[in-house]
Amino acid sequence: MIVFAISRAVFYVYYSDIIRIENIGVGEVFQSFWYALPLDISTASYIILIPFLILVIQSVWSSRWLNYISVSYTFLIILLYVMIATSEIGIYDEWKTKLHYKALNYLSHPDEIYNTSDTGIFFLLMTILITKVVLYFWFFKKFIYNRIEKAIGSIVFSVVFLLVSSLFIFIGIRGGVSEIPITQSKSYFSKHNFVNLASVNSGYSLLVSTIENYKFKDTNPFGFYEPETAKKRVEGLLKVDVDTTISILTTTRPNIIILILESWSGDLIESLGGKPGITPEFKKLEESGVLFTDFYASGNRSEQSMTSIFAGFPSTPITAISHNLDKITGLPSLTNVLKKEGYSSSYYFGGDLMYGGINSFISVNGFDVIKEISDFDKKLPRGKLGIHDEYIFNEQIKDLNSQKQPFLSALFTVSTHSPYDQPMDDVISWAERDGQNGYLNSAYYTDKSLGEYFEKAKDQPWYSNTLFIIVADHSHDTYNRWPVHKKEYRKIPLLLYGEVIKEEFRGRKIDRISSQTDIAGTLLPQMELSSEEFFWSRNLFNPTTKEFAFYESTDGVGWITPEGYFVYSNTTKDFMEMEIVPSIKDSVVMDGKSYLQLLFQQFMDY
Repeated sequence: MIVFAISRAVFYVYYSDIIRIENIGVGEVFQSFWYALPLDISTASYIILIPFLILVIQSVWSSRWLNYISVSYTFLIILLYVMIATSEIGIYDEWKTKLHYKALNYLSHPDEIYNTSDTGIFFLLMTILITKVVLYFWFFKKFIYNRIEKAIGSIVFSVVFLLVSSLFIFIGIRGGVSEIPITQSKSYFSKHNFVNLASVNSGYSLLVSTIENYKFKDTNPFGFYEPETAKKRVEGLLKVDVDTTISILTTTRPNIIILILESWSGDLIESLGGKPGITPEFKKLEESGVLFTDFYASGNRSEQSMTSIFAGFPSTPITAISHNLDKITGLPSLTNVLKKEGYSSSYYFGGDLMYGGINSFISVNGFDVIKEISDFDKKLPRGKLGIHDEYIFNEQIKDLNSQKQPFLSALFTVSTHSPYDQPMDDVISWAERDGQNGYLNSAYYTDKSLGEYFEKAKDQPWYSNTLFIIVADHSHDTYNRWPVHKKEYRKIPLLLYGEVIKEEFRGRKIDRISSQTDIAGTLLPQMELSSEEFFWSRNLFNPTTKEFAFYESTDGVGWITPEGYFVYSNTTKDFMEMEIVPSIKDSVVMDGKSYLQLLFQQFMDY
């Protein structure tokens, strides 16, 4: 219990700036320790099961090796819990969630964790980890551990001890004697999600996440309705009344370049409600492009965006399909569809594609050429995470001059990911109080590089026949401090740009609610190609398709419609957000939950 409380206190101290920015009262912080108690007790009760059994045995028969087992077990538990709690500190700034099963895919590659974090922060966290393990274990050995060399009681004592202690442990695990057993929602009490997450025991949360991940191998954890009912509901949402499209291109066989901007929130874009001056080059591009102003990321991790963009497959809660090699082979592929039409293909990334398992999906997706950090000249300037954006942009332009046309080429930027060590002096200083200067300056740098990229691209022979699709992989925390589950946090840019866009559509802003999964379903009809295999992807230039956007919310569903939106947590069985008028609430909720149910069932079936 002491370990849990101290870990929670360290978390609060580390993120004291969030407490200040969100105006969280000191009293509310202290309250969280009280609300955390039931889950902490339940977690502790699970942990002491093995020491308890050892103690029962030692009450009638003791051996030195039982003491060794007890000490070793305690050290292992301390080490594991401190690793979980410390990792949670490390990921919260980027993910705004507890450590969950999905994160274990990253922890299996500790070099990735190091490369994606600021060096100073990494060593600070390692110092915290080592210090806590040493202090906790010393405290245990000094004040708690009692070596038992001889049996301490009779058979009667052992039986009574077993029965009484078992009862208390059972009650502790269950969270009391009430009819409903304890869940993570027991720790939720605040309007500030930051406090609620801090109140939930880190070990308990990760255990539940892991169990849930394995449980859905046989049972859909989002089985809200009868399967056939959910299926019909979703088919109605995706039904196309008239198979038509507004053609915005001058050709049906353009070169296609997809520029995927790392962590570009809608708050970076003035036209999407952001503050001016952060991305001035993007604003210039808007004047000749087609900007989608109500566009959302399907997930909150880079690997999720890849399957959404290239396979039209929405992001799933709990886990990402890109982590399952056996499943991604069943996904549709935009790359392969275009290869059948004679397109060559390439993919560029200045970092390591091992991160998040992106490399496996990109490889399966059928790209002819895949270039990551190890494939480029070692002399190219780079930061801790990878080669700076301006240099990767140049590499793509250089290579495309020798790539067979028509081509599909994707480039994934890296500089707007922490630790923000781009090769440029800071331009933005007004976000220092919000702790966003590093992020905003990195966005300014990538935007500047984007402007230079297009100036160079215009001189290339392939430029006049190229459609550029500029989209973010996911959003990011900004000066607005949106909670990660809110729709404002998930808003990202999508811009279509190039001389292949008809004059009358240049400078247009399209307000239809949409998401990353709709890119394939929108692009292929412009090329007079079928998008039928992309079940989840809609044609945004078909006026008859319904408006909505789905996004996974760690353990539930975010659902946006013209009538409003909601966010539902499957852990707490409650709505985190509800902005729908009561008269249509049930129908809209059924749409969103049915969508998630059918999506996850398809994920399971792949």
